[in-house]
Amino acid sequence: MAKQFASAGDMTEKEISFTEIGRDLWAFTAQGDPNTGVIIGDDSVMIVDAQATPRLANKVIEKIRSVTDKPIKYVVLTHYHAVRVLGASAYGASETIMSAKARAMVVERGQEDWDSEFGRFPRLFQGHESIPGLTWPTMTFTDAMTLFLGKRRVDLTFLGRGHTAGDIVAHVPDANVMFTGDLVEYHSACYCGDAHFADWPATLEAIRAYGLDAIAPGRGDALVGEEMVNSALDNTADFVASTYRPIARVAQGGGSLKEAWDACRAACDPKFASYAIYEHCLPFNVARAYDEALGIDTPRIWTAERDQQMWERLQG
Repeated sequence: MAKQFASAGDMTEKEISFTEIGRDLWAFTAQGDPNTGVIIGDDSVMIVDAQATPRLANKVIEKIRSVTDKPIKYVVLTHYHAVRVLGASAYGASETIMSAKARAMVVERGQEDWDSEFGRFPRLFQGHESIPGLTWPTMTFTDAMTLFLGKRRVDLTFLGRGHTAGDIVAHVPDANVMFTGDLVEYHSACYCGDAHFADWPATLEAIRAYGLDAIAPGRGDALVGEEMVNSALDNTADFVASTYRPIARVAQGGGSLKEAWDACRAACDPKFASYAIYEHCLPFNVARAYDEALGIDTPRIWTAERDQQMWERLQG
């Protein structure tokens, strides 16, 4: 019998929080499940990351309607992963925005990612029948884009590779608040299956340079105040480095993927084993770090078949 991913058995509904992290800026969080950001402007609303299904997106909409009746005009997607984008249709937004690189990744591997994540996260994909298909942006940009929700300005920026090659952040200057997607996590494991380990720390430092008052991370609690923001940035950087270093030593020394797995667990379990989705992320993180250490710059495409092949290798 094929080994299941840790997340496959997690069918317990998570407790939702809806936290104001700046004036009319909200973080929809759910105990380590994917977060959604909400930016309320003078005349409209912007969503940052859409959830995995319209069913989950409707939970976000319910929270939004508890604080504003303004129309949802924009859905901004920080990257291409299925659990972030496939709920977009529920919002009825006139514009869906992602980086040009993220769109290219939908073209290259969007369906494979959907199929793979569907198998890994059955709870998040309850109600998947209502997903109309892959989510395609109506607008893309390469480096930066500025939008105005009335007088409220939102800057969308590509700061560098990290969680994927196409991650973007949304910064609201009047409140000095940023929505980072999975570039930053809080007491949740970083999923690194499509990561660029060598680039990620510099991208985190580019975020730190803003001197932010609050962050809505990709997973975990909203981060309010300088101390909490910097703690999350430090912790994310530590997770990335602690994962990559021992695996790179093994890979570059000619060791096996199973040996890299053991080395990663020895370094990371003591610090991160209690984090949300840690056990789920670990095999993907090890496989990607092993590849990058051997000079494979573009992450290989994950498929259900490759997922199981990896498990077999990791079992020695």
